[in-house]
Amino acid sequence: MLNVKRILLETVGFFFFAYICRINANHFMIMKRYIIILLSLLCLGLTPDLSAQRRNPAKNADLAFGRKQYLEAADLYKKAYKKSKRNKAERARISFQMGECYRLIGLSKRAEPYYKRVLKTDFPNTHPEAYLSAAETYKTNEKYRDAIECYENYIKAVPDDPRGPLGLETTNLIQEWIENPSRYELTELKKVNSKNSDFGALWTSNNYNEIIFTSSRSGATGGEKEEITGQNFTDFWASKQDRKGEWSTPVLADESESINTDDSDGVGFMNANYTKLYFTRCQAGEHKKNGCQIMVASKSAGAYSNAVPVEIATVDTLDIVGHPTLTGDELVLYFSAERKGGFGGKDLWVSTRKSTSEPFGRPFNLGENVNTAGDEVFPFLRNDTTLYFSSNGHGGMGGLDIFVTTVDTAGNWGQPVNLKYPMNSTGDDFAIIFHPTQEKGFVASNRGNNRGVDNIYYFEEPTIHFTFSGTVKDENTLQFVSNATVRFVGSDGSVMSTRTNDKGYFNFSESQVNKNTTYDITIDKDNYFTLSATETTVGLEFSKDFVKEYTLQPIPEEPIMLPDILYDLGKWDLKPQFEDSLQGLIETLQVNPTITIELASHTDARASEESNDILSQKRAQSVVDYLIIRGIDPQRLTAKGYGERVPRTIQKDITVRGYTFKAGTQLTEAYINKLPTNELREAAHQMNRRTEFRILSKDYVPRTEISEGGTVNIVINPTEVNFVVFATDSRGYFTFDANVDGYGELFTYSQNAEFCMSERTALRLLNAGRINRDNFEGDVDKILSTGSVANGAILTLREVRIANKTLKDVKVKVVQKMVESWVIGKSTLNQFGNFEFDTKERKLVFK
Repeated sequence: MLNVKRILLETVGFFFFAYICRINANHFMIMKRYIIILLSLLCLGLTPDLSAQRRNPAKNADLAFGRKQYLEAADLYKKAYKKSKRNKAERARISFQMGECYRLIGLSKRAEPYYKRVLKTDFPNTHPEAYLSAAETYKTNEKYRDAIECYENYIKAVPDDPRGPLGLETTNLIQEWIENPSRYELTELKKVNSKNSDFGALWTSNNYNEIIFTSSRSGATGGEKEEITGQNFTDFWASKQDRKGEWSTPVLADESESINTDDSDGVGFMNANYTKLYFTRCQAGEHKKNGCQIMVASKSAGAYSNAVPVEIATVDTLDIVGHPTLTGDELVLYFSAERKGGFGGKDLWVSTRKSTSEPFGRPFNLGENVNTAGDEVFPFLRNDTTLYFSSNGHGGMGGLDIFVTTVDTAGNWGQPVNLKYPMNSTGDDFAIIFHPTQEKGFVASNRGNNRGVDNIYYFEEPTIHFTFSGTVKDENTLQFVSNATVRFVGSDGSVMSTRTNDKGYFNFSESQVNKNTTYDITIDKDNYFTLSATETTVGLEFSKDFVKEYTLQPIPEEPIMLPDILYDLGKWDLKPQFEDSLQGLIETLQVNPTITIELASHTDARASEESNDILSQKRAQSVVDYLIIRGIDPQRLTAKGYGERVPRTIQKDITVRGYTFKAGTQLTEAYINKLPTNELREAAHQMNRRTEFRILSKDYVPRTEISEGGTVNIVINPTEVNFVVFATDSRGYFTFDANVDGYGELFTYSQNAEFCMSERTALRLLNAGRINRDNFEGDVDKILSTGSVANGAILTLREVRIANKTLKDVKVKVVQKMVESWVIGKSTLNQFGNFEFDTKERKLVFK
């Protein structure tokens, strides 16, 4: 009936037009015959039109699609599909068109099954764009493998279209972008958004607490619906933010029909001083024949003047232009339009003028770096040189992605860069706007929305904070190093310093660690090599708490070299060259105030034992006197005269006049008498006439005052003490003193026990540097951790001495929960020699 009515109206109109123009009779008779023919057709039920519909059931759907009335077209295509059962090719085409209808209004999930149906047919062989549309839909629906397959097929079919390779490349990058997001954080404005589409938010004053935005929600000025999406015509709405950061319920931004009209109004841009609003108005006319225009309205005291069209040369009311953005002086206008001379789809264009009172000149296309065969829309110019826009032609995460490009001094735009996740998503992301000076703003997206509805998001770059903390450990013991100095020197000239606590911990707060700064780090402590390191915050886009673990390498403890003092035959006075050696001994004792030493003086065997005992006593006394006079505490000295009873044992090879005394050789009288020459025999006797030194302990507590005239009792012909006194603890176990690597320790005897040390004792030795990782057997990283030693760990001690018995390289086990510091059993004591506990004398005696 509609067609009939239209034909009738057009016929009556024609008559009216003919009457006005005074058409002559002959012409009128010709027209009359034509009218009779038309009336005959009407009486026959419009046979030609019905016949055409039978031949092409999708004709009306195609017309609606051409008018971009996608929802109406989709319903008509469904009906046409049912009527095309015998035409497989047409059914495939209709399926593709149905997929396009839903894809183009953002309903990707509804579009997918139609593309899937099409891909099973031959349709893509002659219409490869089906691969591209399907790829975009699969990508939006996060079905990346299917998308990649479709892109690959499209590249084979249309190798010259850059959208194929770009789409394939970016699809492969999506997961990486999600796992490594950009610095921006997005928050949906739930109190601002509605069930309909909301987008294009912008600030309306320099207080930045009020926005207007575009919305198709109910309550708009006009009551018509958009034929493309089926939603209401859009209007501007406003919302304010209170001191708590909460947004108010949106209201119409204008009820005077200055910027909100019966037409579709939206997508605005405020000038720099917030006195003018540029926006897009698409007039409500049949099939949009009146096009879309860029409008401008003045703003004063919160009210808008009546909007007027922005004049652009060669652009008229039938053109479709929109999405304006301008330079700060309002002399350069960027906008989106589908015009001749473009690259396909909607492109970005630029137009200039000499003053704000003049119209803009002829637009120029931004060129192939920016524009593609797809759509480039929603431009936003920042600081006059940086352009943000949305595109579906540069590849991306799916749908419209936001890109950024900058212009050089020659006016050329650089290659656009994808803003990646989270600014972009697998849906449409568009209408971005930035605060003039801060990294925050608004963006619109239909991400995660099955209905394709757009929502407004607020984004910002959160304030970047950095902290730096760490622990310092001993490289050899893996235990904490306390009181180490940690110093940071920044490339910006900043300097900060702290010390580690008893847990080896240090920390610099966010107020101390600066952005875009490289720090040279030094960590120092006495008896450790200085550690140097570098850390930087340059280029970091996110806040970060640096947590580091550093290990300091101890300066190796040099062995304490004690000199031998040699004497002339029958003499006890010190030779000048050996006084120098004793001076070195004095320095050693001064640097190491906790060690005690034994002086053992010896003679050769060429006099009587009695005279040699006296001689050795005098030799010991000469050394003792020399040390005491020079300030050495007598309590640190033990002196013994052995006479001729302990011949020297050579510690390393010594060569005299071509003859080598081998290490391990004992210079007994019998050995000396067998030497081939008198010179060699005299040299051997000389080596026996000596005073030797050895360290007795390393845990002497220095006295604060030393009285003058102190003496040392020199023991002549000492007998070795083969016992140590023991006590009984509260549980009945025997305890006695022992010496471990020069330090006194209390051992507990348990007959059947292995040689063990408690974890507490092991940690004490580690922290004191008496043992380190090299002492342990096995995987040290598993055995040692901060503050603990693995239960059952085995380590080797250099020397253990009980009474006059010494063992070298002794293995000991660590037992975590052991109460006693040390426990030794019968099997280990037997290695020192035969022993017994004399319970009467309370002595551990070695036989």
